Amino acid sequence: MAKEDYGQLAKEVVEAVGGKENIISVTNCMTRLRFVLKDDSVPDKEQVGAIKGVKGVMNQGGQYQVIIGTHVSEVVKFVKKEAGVSEDGKADVNKEDYHIVKKDSLWNRFFKVISCCIMPMIGPMIAGGILKGILVILTTAGVLTNTDGTYLVLYAAADALLYFMPIIVGFTCGKVFDCNPYTTATIGAALVYPSLISAIAAEGGITFLHIPISTTTYANTLFPIILASFVASKIEKLAKKILPQIIQLMMVPTVVLAIVVPLSYLVIGPVMQYVSNGLSTIVCGIFAFSPILGGLLFGAFWQMIVLLGLHAAFIPVLMNNLLTQGSDPINAVLGLTVWALAGVALGYSLRNKNPEKRSAGFGSMASALCGVTEPAICSIAVPNMKLFACAWVGGGIAGAILGGLGGKLYAMAGDGLFRIPAMINPNGLDVSFYGFVACAVLAFAVSAVLAFIVEGKTGKVK
Repeated sequence: MAKEDYGQLAKEVVEAVGGKENIISVTNCMTRLRFVLKDDSVPDKEQVGAIKGVKGVMNQGGQYQVIIGTHVSEVVKFVKKEAGVSEDGKADVNKEDYHIVKKDSLWNRFFKVISCCIMPMIGPMIAGGILKGILVILTTAGVLTNTDGTYLVLYAAADALLYFMPIIVGFTCGKVFDCNPYTTATIGAALVYPSLISAIAAEGGITFLHIPISTTTYANTLFPIILASFVASKIEKLAKKILPQIIQLMMVPTVVLAIVVPLSYLVIGPVMQYVSNGLSTIVCGIFAFSPILGGLLFGAFWQMIVLLGLHAAFIPVLMNNLLTQGSDPINAVLGLTVWALAGVALGYSLRNKNPEKRSAGFGSMASALCGVTEPAICSIAVPNMKLFACAWVGGGIAGAILGGLGGKLYAMAGDGLFRIPAMINPNGLDVSFYGFVACAVLAFAVSAVLAFIVEGKTGKVK
């Protein structure tokens, strides 16, 4: 879609979801516009889905999601302007309007908050994973060594976000929890403050008011800073109620930092580390019981989990696995499901005689290979669940094999072709890389053949 058409697309979408008077907020992820509406029964799903440039519609987790594609970050600017929404995504509405919105379950609200805190940094995180993969290739080929200045500069660019994650996540959390983001970023900075970390790690450690501080480190962590930011938001609101307005600029951040930073080191950080480790243990339990079974289940049904909106429960945990352990077998398998959908799109296209559907199929395949599966899911898989089942078979078989081989993901990366660099072990190419490439081809081929057969029975021109 041409950039000049974005304004028309935005106008039609805003009108179709009930106009700006029905919009409370709008944000975006990598491919979707995410509306919070006063009344989500107003939009007609078929009407919204029929708009040129819209690839699908979902209503999940208290959000009305309009699937646009990878250019959604450009489209959302026009949508915000059309809807009269500020840069932070919130409309100028009365507080009473927020009470009109149907309350989510505690589970949905929890993972929605986690998702909002994480999503803004996904792009740079993926970029870091790709850079690390390139550096491993260059060092393996002998072009660079890990002591070269070029290597060190590029590695710093790739690893900085992960190391200083509490700072970046803290800033985002400040916006999510309606707290001063610079205050919450400062709390994150305190969690990775070099001299303090060195003192804690030294023999004997240190104490705060004679209370020993845990030797846990918080670089590459998510959950401690999220909870710390939430606590900070509550203390900030309380401080603003108590302190005179004339001194709030100085004293509110002072009070928040003086309370939350020590609390983070003494209570919040250690507790959340135990919680995150426990969640990782539970999620990885299937793989610990049987890597083959785990690979089969996740490889087959992950995209269905995404479709149902249940993936939000897994994503923070999977990210935490990678950040704290340095690798993750589950995320490795999940990458194969994208190749399975790409294969389905190819089989669908090759067998379909309808020129329009053929073209849409090839487009969906290209999109999936670039990591965006919504077009394949919404236009091919969901309308014909037999085709979706083809992806389950291809992804399940490939996932079981990769799980059995012990393949692991070593960095955050995109999906499709962009997932390959993330499968490179920092110590050199091994079964994770070669196994993933082979299993990706297998998932693609099996799904394509099955889809070709299935579409042969149902894909006649209508």
